[in-house]
Amino acid sequence: MATPKEAAKQLIDHLPEQASWDDIMYELYVKQKIEAGLRAVAEGRTIPHEEMKRRLLAKRHHG
Repeated sequence: MATPKEAAKQLIDHLPEQASWDDIMYELYVKQKIEAGLRAVAEGRTIPHEEMKRRLLAKRHHG
């Protein structure tokens, strides 16, 4: 598994030469969020879809 620094270098190397700072920052942000989500799944820190739907509907009716 690549370190964050190695992963960032690979990501940047795959962007077009004309990529802006905003493009680079967005891609790094998305990569970090995806990795955080995958880590949460691996650690069992997720909520089943039906439970989340129930919570959102309950909040909508009480709020």
